[in-house]
Amino acid sequence: MPSLNSPLPARHRAQLIAADVSVLRGATPVLQHVDLAATTSSRIAVVGENGRGKSTMLHVLAGAIAPDDGHVQRIGTLGIAEQEMPAGDGRTVGQAVADAIAAPLMALSALDEAAIALTSGGAEAAARYAVALEQAEALDAWDAERRVGIALQALDAETDSERRLDDLSVGQRYRVRLACLLGGDHDFLLLDEPTNHLDRSSLDFLTSQLRSRDGGVIVVTHDRALLSDVAQTVVDLDPTSDGRPRVYGDGYEGYRSGRAAERERWEQDYDQQQAERARLHDSLSAAQNRLVSGWRPDKGTNKHGRATRAGGLVQSVHRRQEQLDAHLVTVPEPPQVFRFPELPTRTGAPLLSVDEVQLAGRLPRPVTFSVAHRERLVITGPNGAGKSTLLSIAAGDVRPDAGTVRHPQHVRVGYLRQESALPLDGRASSVHAEHVEALVAAETITSSEAVGLSQLGLLRARESSKRMGELSMGQRRRLDLALVLATKPHVLLLDEPTNHLSVALVDDLTDALGATHAAVILSTHDRQLLRDVDAWEWLPLDRPAESELRA
Repeated sequence: MPSLNSPLPARHRAQLIAADVSVLRGATPVLQHVDLAATTSSRIAVVGENGRGKSTMLHVLAGAIAPDDGHVQRIGTLGIAEQEMPAGDGRTVGQAVADAIAAPLMALSALDEAAIALTSGGAEAAARYAVALEQAEALDAWDAERRVGIALQALDAETDSERRLDDLSVGQRYRVRLACLLGGDHDFLLLDEPTNHLDRSSLDFLTSQLRSRDGGVIVVTHDRALLSDVAQTVVDLDPTSDGRPRVYGDGYEGYRSGRAAERERWEQDYDQQQAERARLHDSLSAAQNRLVSGWRPDKGTNKHGRATRAGGLVQSVHRRQEQLDAHLVTVPEPPQVFRFPELPTRTGAPLLSVDEVQLAGRLPRPVTFSVAHRERLVITGPNGAGKSTLLSIAAGDVRPDAGTVRHPQHVRVGYLRQESALPLDGRASSVHAEHVEALVAAETITSSEAVGLSQLGLLRARESSKRMGELSMGQRRRLDLALVLATKPHVLLLDEPTNHLSVALVDDLTDALGATHAAVILSTHDRQLLRDVDAWEWLPLDRPAESELRA
């Protein structure tokens, strides 16, 4: 964590301002022209695809990275929680807590010393005591340890002060760090993906703390529920038509509507420039054709007439070439738009029926459900309840010990697993093409039903040409989704479909799932997605008892 910019919180005077900040990594821009102003009442979320510089932006604001252009002004104190907390120095939980509240502890120590000195009397001792008391009150020092203790408990973090941090998991260390910050009293909190490693009750506590604290919050997150519940302002670092980040007010809904309007304007401007360039190109081609053949005069025309006509055509070609050269395409190609394919449907009998299925040790209690044309089902429950197992059984990947799974002949079931199993050595385009070819060869789909990878808008051409091992987790997840949709399924089984996907893509996917004719069965911990599908039918699963798992 960076050193405090001031020994005392600045409270209402605190400011965190970034002006035209740009950061390069080698010759590659990571951040470009970022402007941001935060006060102690600010609730700012930073969003964008992986690799867009979100974490870098937090480090620049904190002072850990110097910008290549622009500047940052800091007035007040700040604390930062990165995605991972280092633990290689042998420190304990107690030492981490002590470091986090070092300023309050020092203030209390100084106050004790001043109180002892006060007994000897004198104006100097009284002044020293007054200053020490003012600092302790400014830091709310007497309550610091209690605040951290409450946060440790609420986040289900390690409370044993003697426990070494390097004995804890990444998630456990992060919860300790987050508790220290939430229990502290900084003017600003900078948080990087704070919902990672937290359960539902911890998420509720985090949300409450971020909404109610007296200081400002700047948070990098993919968690749409946190965006919806906390953010007042959203900074979008994804590509724009002019290369500058966009800042949207009115929270998550303002971001969604603003981003949609921005994309529509971008596409219109790009189409207009491309259309004008095409017009100029056609005009040049027509002039060149006239120069080659159209100027030839009738027999008997004198040489002077032929030369005059030729000169005019040459000038026309030159003029049109100059117009084409002068027409600059200043608007870059807009970002891809996810295009969910039209999926088939079959009315009448249920498309998928699961009857009294069980699996020892993983799904000990019998489960029954069925889905028909355009029906929706959400499978819910805590970790270990068997949600993924049930989807694997429904997909035919796992055979149950009891019960049956049935679907009519020629009904296609598409299954998006929670974890990717793609080969790391193949290229994305080849993996998709081979998958589609196999589907056509097996007569699962016809060649006319095949959906090309580029048609979905999930991966750009340069990403499709990469080997799987070179793709990010988010890009691999996009390919997994493309492979499932290539099946043109009548039934979609989706296990944690929002994992590793950007906020914008998850929004598009959510809308598509609500509109598709296919039946959809979904399992997710995504709080915003659960809110969005509140009207769907829900199938809750309970975590089995230990005795049931051993049976």
